[in-house]
Amino acid sequence: MNPRLRIDADGVGHLAFRDPVRRQNILTHEVMEVLAEVVEEVEEAARGGALRALIVESAQPGSFIAGADVNAIAAIEDRQAATEASRAGQALFGRITTLPVPTVAAIRGICLGGGTELALACDYRVADNDDRTRIGLPEVLLGILPGWGGTTRLPGLVGLSAALDLMLSGKPARFSKARRIGLVDRVLPRQQFEQRCLALARALARGESPRGKRARRTLASRFLDGTTPGRALVFRAAARQVMKRTAGRYPAPLKILEVVRRGLSRPVAERLELEARAVGELAVSPECKNLLFVFQLREAARKGPWAGGGRAARVERLAVIGAGPMGGGIAQVAAYRDIPVRMKDIRHEAVAGGLAFARSLFDGAVGRRSLRPREAARRMALITGGVDYAGVRRADVVVEAVVEKMAVKEAVLREVEAVVGAGAVIASNTSSLSIDRMATVLDHPERFAGMHFFNPVHRMPLVEVVRGAKTGDDAVETLATLSVRLGKVPVVTADAPGFLVNRVLGPCLNEAGHLLDEGWDARAVDRAWKRFGMPMGPYRLMDEIGLDVMGHAGSTMAEAFGDRMAPAASLAALAGSGRVGRKGGRGFYLYAKGREKAFDPTVYGDMNLSSVRARPEPDHVRDRLVLVMINEAARVLEEGIVASAADVDLGMVMGTGFPPFRGGLLKYADDRGAAEVAGAMEALSKSCGSRYEPSALVAELARTGGIFHEAFPATRQPS
Repeated sequence: MNPRLRIDADGVGHLAFRDPVRRQNILTHEVMEVLAEVVEEVEEAARGGALRALIVESAQPGSFIAGADVNAIAAIEDRQAATEASRAGQALFGRITTLPVPTVAAIRGICLGGGTELALACDYRVADNDDRTRIGLPEVLLGILPGWGGTTRLPGLVGLSAALDLMLSGKPARFSKARRIGLVDRVLPRQQFEQRCLALARALARGESPRGKRARRTLASRFLDGTTPGRALVFRAAARQVMKRTAGRYPAPLKILEVVRRGLSRPVAERLELEARAVGELAVSPECKNLLFVFQLREAARKGPWAGGGRAARVERLAVIGAGPMGGGIAQVAAYRDIPVRMKDIRHEAVAGGLAFARSLFDGAVGRRSLRPREAARRMALITGGVDYAGVRRADVVVEAVVEKMAVKEAVLREVEAVVGAGAVIASNTSSLSIDRMATVLDHPERFAGMHFFNPVHRMPLVEVVRGAKTGDDAVETLATLSVRLGKVPVVTADAPGFLVNRVLGPCLNEAGHLLDEGWDARAVDRAWKRFGMPMGPYRLMDEIGLDVMGHAGSTMAEAFGDRMAPAASLAALAGSGRVGRKGGRGFYLYAKGREKAFDPTVYGDMNLSSVRARPEPDHVRDRLVLVMINEAARVLEEGIVASAADVDLGMVMGTGFPPFRGGLLKYADDRGAAEVAGAMEALSKSCGSRYEPSALVAELARTGGIFHEAFPATRQPS
């Protein structure tokens, strides 16, 4: 029953959405058809006088409307069909805009995409003051733009600068920001929301004008939004930011700028047509298809079950052993999600440092206005710490996050198992050490698994849930479910050196060392890898990871996999140079107060290389770095480290920043074609060595014309 209309005795209509299946309201094709019928009822009731005001609301807890049906957008292959779908949505929302009675969008919870565009079609918008309420237009993150009137209506409501900020970033606004910029007219107390909305609608039905402050515009904002020179400045600044952030590889933000700029002086009908045609162009673009593909992978990965027959335990309390940056980061993301956390370390100073680190993350959220000071203080109070196990005993999950040394971890795990309850799950936040070996010191290895968070914890979305040979299904389900609750994306892997992400990324970084050995310029290689779409070049990434950590990881991988992962000579020499990367102020680049300052050419001398370097062709760098990853990912699938090509793609996008507009590592390989990939590998194997020899899976797919995503399909599909 979604949506439906009810008119009360005062002539106030309630157009309520409630999805009977999903947890959030979604504007599917079927819902839009029903909405068209309901709007017709509204029009008739308004003409007949039975309806004098309308509230558009949700009967779904925590969700106004979460947007349009992403799967339907992904299924569109025809440009004209996408354009017509945009026009249809515009026309339906236009009927709401032209209703002869006042309309109020009552926003509680998530209001995104098409839900926000529906709210924009109403005369008034009110929101509750719950921190979970978010209002935004995230279409740009999916490679499209708001196509049901959003790009047309939003600038006139909140001003050009604020509208572009919402649409180009895709980030939803909290109720406070929405009120400040004029996206909502009022913010109402959560406990009185329904009564206050109804009172507003009844006042409007009586013909009263709503009282309340309108969003104030500063002199600067009036100049920027309201004058021709000001608007020109806004567009130029926005275009510069877009190019700086995306280098033009994502067409949607540039198209948003174009549509808004061209539409400013045109009638509404023409602006809507510009919007619809842009939707048609973007919806069938490769970038949009790949971004939608990654979105679908992410949504599917956040739905269980992750282990056959397992049952997740409810996590009421979490304990973290080790109060360094990783431990403090894990504690902070748990407290942010309202989970009480106990941090333990062997020194009071370490505990104090972990608490201070967590507090700094909350302070940052307050500074970004994503959290109110009072809420930050409340959540920070959920974290306690000490040097004994007093608060650890009651934990449902204990995450060990001590130094990456097997003997230390084994000793800590024995201590933890001796004090926790019989049902507690124990996890090790290790990036490289064997879960199976750690499990040998435990009496109940079925309750133990890996839970590899990526650094920095509060930003990186991936968690590798590492299943050992004796890990039980319940433990896997518990840790994967907890990961989702923490706002993360879990990928379940088997226990093997490097697990998934480091196993696949390692050969890429080592190959960057081989490029140095051959005389290529490091800065040119970094630029070429960024041009491919990576967030940073391989040498800059090594600095971020830590060159000392890289050296240890390289030795471990070479020990496990032999010659194909033997450290490049330049990287082996660098390991003993004393350079440790960003944390030490010097690696491939120089740093001051943690910020990159400049490339350090003296690094070549520490690697016993000439400082006169040749500049490679970007396509050569691309193939050298990406093909070794594809080959290693194929071996990961062959060995059953992960279950599907989707797991590989999700892990590489969420864990390394592999460009989402390419759909993921193996989606890129599938799009390029197995025959071409194998041929390029064979050519490189002749010039660079046997490490490029195609794996058995790559060779088989090249022979049969198969693709990774059909050979190893996802076990879960998005709903």
